[in-house]
Amino acid sequence: MNVASQRAGWSRLPLRAAAFVVLTCVAILSVSGWREWAARDAVLKGAETEMANVARSLTQHAEDSLDLLDSGVVGVVSRLEMDGADPATIAKLRNLLEARKKAMDRVHSLAIIDDQGNWLTSPGTIASTLSDDAFFRHHQLSPKREAYIGHPVKSLLDGEWVVTLSRRFNKPDGSFGGVVLAAISSRYLSHFYEQFEIGRNSSVTLMYADGMIIARNPNNEKFVGRNVGDTPLFRDASLQRPNGAYHFKSPLDGAERVSFFKRSGRYPLVLLATVDREELLAPWRAAAISRMLYVLALVMLIAVIGAVLVRQLQRGQSMAAALVEKEAHFRLLAEGSSDMVTRIGIDERLRYVSPSSNRVIGWRANQLIGTLALAGIHPDDLPQVQAIIDAMKRGEKDEARVTYRNVHRQKSEVWLESTMRVTRKDNGHVDGVVAISRDITEQKQLESRLETLAIEDSLTGLANRRRFDERLNEEWARAYRDRSSLGLLMIDVDHFKSYNDEYGHPAGDACLRVVARIIAAEMQRVGDLAARYGGEEFAMLLPNTDAAGCARIGERIRSAVHDAGLVHASNPTAGCVTVSVGGAACRPSFERTAGAGSLVEAADRALYAAKDAGRDRLMMSGEVMNLLARASGQ
Repeated sequence: MNVASQRAGWSRLPLRAAAFVVLTCVAILSVSGWREWAARDAVLKGAETEMANVARSLTQHAEDSLDLLDSGVVGVVSRLEMDGADPATIAKLRNLLEARKKAMDRVHSLAIIDDQGNWLTSPGTIASTLSDDAFFRHHQLSPKREAYIGHPVKSLLDGEWVVTLSRRFNKPDGSFGGVVLAAISSRYLSHFYEQFEIGRNSSVTLMYADGMIIARNPNNEKFVGRNVGDTPLFRDASLQRPNGAYHFKSPLDGAERVSFFKRSGRYPLVLLATVDREELLAPWRAAAISRMLYVLALVMLIAVIGAVLVRQLQRGQSMAAALVEKEAHFRLLAEGSSDMVTRIGIDERLRYVSPSSNRVIGWRANQLIGTLALAGIHPDDLPQVQAIIDAMKRGEKDEARVTYRNVHRQKSEVWLESTMRVTRKDNGHVDGVVAISRDITEQKQLESRLETLAIEDSLTGLANRRRFDERLNEEWARAYRDRSSLGLLMIDVDHFKSYNDEYGHPAGDACLRVVARIIAAEMQRVGDLAARYGGEEFAMLLPNTDAAGCARIGERIRSAVHDAGLVHASNPTAGCVTVSVGGAACRPSFERTAGAGSLVEAADRALYAAKDAGRDRLMMSGEVMNLLARASGQ
């Protein structure tokens, strides 16, 4: 780790320590809070389980009580249908009903009612009839024989709330004969529920399927007969299942309750067992507060110790800053420089890298320290740099400057210029090299661009006249050494001035670009060179090409320009843009007295001969010499 990164780590250490203390305190509080919340959920789940057991037991009790009543009613119905409803039979049955009522405390009353709704048996004289009661109308209109559980009603005998169970009996001819009625007292059910001590503010409520309360403990007399059918237990579709947990605010006493409901599978009854949430959670809350106070005390202790630790770290940081101040002054120049400063050890690994490395080559200093100094240099440039480093390590050079390509982390590569100087031990032995490197990529690109502009024609993209002259001399010398042939084509656009006059200079420029593309397409080899010689005249240098090859290429160019079909109304022979081509080829080693200029003169004479012969044609310099010989009579 270098000094800069070490100092940065020191500067952040108190903050990290403070963050660690805070995170520790938050973690302890979070875990404690989560555990307390889990304990709370466990208390609620336990209450739900307890309420579920109570609800199931009391629902079973209610069903058993109605089954017991129903068995007695079934017996009376059988006697009536066998013996009839004459006064003697009714008298016997009255005594039987009274005996059964006394034997079972849950039975409030047993009675027989004729087909007109009149009481045939009752403990006292009741003037009213029951013909308008719901249970009576049900049996009168329905031929079904099953038991019917009626809504809670006030008894006509003593005004007490009761739940009725009734069955129809028939006359010998099968017609409606009357009803046998049994009732359970709401008070009996409420007293029975008192046996289940599930909490000071707990409650047990038995309701009819539509929400009317049949019995409740506590405060049975206050709530019996009240309808709670508009509560979610009877309205919410998600609660219309056989049983389940139910958290709600009671509409009867306004208390928040945890409950479990159970719907009877045999009778239209719903039993709801509840416990007061505040009462249920009170022990947990007291214990949770006590535990959390201990946790808070622990967290405060940790916070105090952490604050002392952070303070000590800050003091240590101040001392460390004083110790590294001298080194900071030493590194100030390197750290502040926009150039990348590196120190290369005798093993060619980087010992120090300035922060500007991130800007110069895209790598941070700590990522480079310890790596090979020459690892990122382009393979083509590596031997040159390696040779300089080796010479400096041997003491043969004290300083050097070198330009090379180096890998960049984000870009493909950059050009660097490095100034290097050796460092020595006290005994004079070389122990490394200090290199100051700067990015000269833009400078190189500019140089490349200027070089391109110097040798390239801006209109056509072909080589310009300067580049052509340089290459002509180079290729002449090479052909001379290799005893090979050198070919040259001179190409001129026919009637180009009249083309410009008629179609304008922009069209003339476009025409020259088309011709240039056709000529460039014939550069099949690396050594071939197409150039704009001047104005509408082009030249094509063809190394290792004899006269026949030169003629073939020239004819292809002439034909391609003609076939391009650029309209040229002022060209009387073709009606389109055409070119005249003059070619020449020679072996420089055979032309000892001639130079490269003679090849140009020969091709130029062939070009003018092609124009004189009618344009849109190719003439080679050999043909021109033959024509001249015939003209002179030789």
